[in-house]
Amino acid sequence: MRELVYYVAVSLDGYIADPAGGFDAFLVEGDHASVVFGEYADALPAHAHAALGIEPPGTRFDTVIMGWRTLQPALDAGIASPYPHLHQFVASRHPRDVDAAITPVVDPRDAVRTLKQDDGLDIWLCGGGELAGALLPEIDRLVLKRNPVVFGSGIPLFGDAPYEPRVFALTGARSFESGVVIEEYASLPRA
Repeated sequence: MRELVYYVAVSLDGYIADPAGGFDAFLVEGDHASVVFGEYADALPAHAHAALGIEPPGTRFDTVIMGWRTLQPALDAGIASPYPHLHQFVASRHPRDVDAAITPVVDPRDAVRTLKQDDGLDIWLCGGGELAGALLPEIDRLVLKRNPVVFGSGIPLFGDAPYEPRVFALTGARSFESGVVIEEYASLPRA
């Protein structure tokens, strides 16, 4: 069965973006970039592939689900379909006008449960925090690119999800000279 993987950059204090939704404080350059541009190249938008002169490998993800506020910056930049190499889904509580390549979903949990039953590669939960909080019961793996920066405030990793402890097992951690640590966790079955 396919897995839902929350692959995201995060600050030391658990934020995926600044209060305005920006993520410029995260390190783009450094020795950790080989993992981002190599192992996780499927999670790069099309304009990044073009700028880097690489093709999406199609080895890790074939589907992306994101929240409306995660899609909005691409739309504001004139990019109607940021991940044309993936099946794209956007969660929104309200009807939205989106590119034909993007499927809007009102119930992201139901959508993810259905997607998990389909054949294919894993499903990338792109963000944001509110969507991640809503999908927490469905998340099978976490891949956190923990950056050596403290935000103090911003968009939390799981939005304002209610208190409901969920146990994940650390399955790997790689430290880089840049200060970034890529941590991988697998969801443990509930007792």
